[in-house]
Amino acid sequence: MQSPFANLPPVVKNLLIINILCFLPSLYYSHGFADGANDPVGAMFGVYYFNSPLFKPWQPITYMFMHGGWMHIIFNMFALYSFGGIVEYVMGSKRFLAFYFICGIGALVLQMMVQAYEVHAITGHISIASPELDSSYLIYGSQAQKLYDIYHGTMVGASGAIFGLLIAFGMLYPNAELMIMFIPVPVKAKYIIPVYVLIELSLGVGQFGGDNVAHFAHLGGAILGFILVKTWRLQGPRDFI
Repeated sequence: MQSPFANLPPVVKNLLIINILCFLPSLYYSHGFADGANDPVGAMFGVYYFNSPLFKPWQPITYMFMHGGWMHIIFNMFALYSFGGIVEYVMGSKRFLAFYFICGIGALVLQMMVQAYEVHAITGHISIASPELDSSYLIYGSQAQKLYDIYHGTMVGASGAIFGLLIAFGMLYPNAELMIMFIPVPVKAKYIIPVYVLIELSLGVGQFGGDNVAHFAHLGGAILGFILVKTWRLQGPRDFI
């Protein structure tokens, strides 16, 4: 029986393996690890707001290999498996690897810019003094909890890089037909992916209660993906354009 990894190009194959291996420690800390509370691995390698006392210099890279639960990693790895190989073949392995990490870092940059805006709206500055002290948050009254959550909430996942990958696929193969859940007919990539981006934008702006997804990180990855495909002047096979 042929391995499902057999026909994958090297970067996608290795990214899949590394993400799965990095997810295994979280299975041990199976209660509450989505927010890093009971998962020291996620807390160490997920990424925090730049002024947080929990922020470490390696986190902007390592956060891409941490995931907040089964559905999180399954969606991301399924997308990487489904679309990554064909995009890597067009870009080449070295450029695809650079693309993946640039999109992931771009996702983080946009998310932190949004967080900085929120911190500034509360405090008048993009950072607070002595963020390791609880008293630093209490002086902001009703906004103290929101400020504390920004400083102590961790972001994990490859979703920003994956959104960049989806954008690249849609630009390189706009007429590729995709089967979407609950839609009984195939839909071309050039229609479904922009709709997906608009949904993420509406969810990010809406900030609905109970939603702990970093929607602006997804948008950051999508924006970088679009810019890179345009800058590198990449084109897919003519049959799909």
